Amino acid sequence: MRIGGFQKISLIDYPGRISAIVFTQGCNFRCPYCHNPELVDPAQYGPILPEAEVFSFLERRRGKLEAVTVTGGEPTLQTDLERFLRQIKKMGYLVKVDTNGSKPTMLERLIRGRWVDYLAMDVKGPLHKYGQIAKADVETAKILRSIELIASSGIEHEFRTTVVRSQLDKEDLIATARMLKKAQLYVLQPFMPKKTLDNQFLSESSYSTEEFAAIKKILESKRLRIIIR
Repeated sequence: MRIGGFQKISLIDYPGRISAIVFTQGCNFRCPYCHNPELVDPAQYGPILPEAEVFSFLERRRGKLEAVTVTGGEPTLQTDLERFLRQIKKMGYLVKVDTNGSKPTMLERLIRGRWVDYLAMDVKGPLHKYGQIAKADVETAKILRSIELIASSGIEHEFRTTVVRSQLDKEDLIATARMLKKAQLYVLQPFMPKKTLDNQFLSESSYSTEEFAAIKKILESKRLRIIIR
C-alpha cells in the first residue's frame, strides 16, 4: 500500500464513529477542485508511510478507536487494498472506503469479502460531464457499475457530489440524482475554495444556502434522502 498520509483521529469522517484515516497516494482523476493535491499530483508526493506504523498505532488504540477510513487519492488503485482491509478488520475495526467508482472490479471484491462496512462514492455529475469534471478519460460504464454494486450491496453507503457552480447546474444535479435512485443517501458538498489541485479554482464558488435548499427540495421529490454537508 502506498500510504501518503495518516490522521490518527477524526470525529466526522466515518458517520457516527471515531475513526483514524489512511490516505492512499495516487489517483486516476484530476478533478481541479480536489482538496488533496499532494495525493494526486506526483510532483507533490511526499514520502510513503510504512504500513507497520499504521498497524502499530491501530493495535495500541484497540477499544478506543472504532473505525478506519481509507481514502485518497483513489484507494481502489492499490492492488493490495483487499489484503490491507482484511488485516484491519481482523483487528476488530469497522472499515470505510472512499472511492471515485472507477474500479468496480475491486469494489466487487471488497463487497463480496465483506471487508468494508461503509462505502462513500464521489459522483462527479451526469455521465456526459464526467470527463470534463474529472479531467481524465473516464469509462462511464464502470461508474454506473460501481453505483449499482454499492446501491445493491446491503452495506451502509452514501454517494456525494462536490458542487461547483460553473460545473453543475440544477438540471445536472437532477440528472445525477436520477442515476442514484436506489441510494441510501445522496450528499451535496458545497465547494470550499481553500486548497485545490488547480489553483485557478480558488476563485470558483458554489451555491448559496438558499439555492441549496431549493435544489434539495427538488431532489427529494425523486424520493432520495438528501443532505447538504
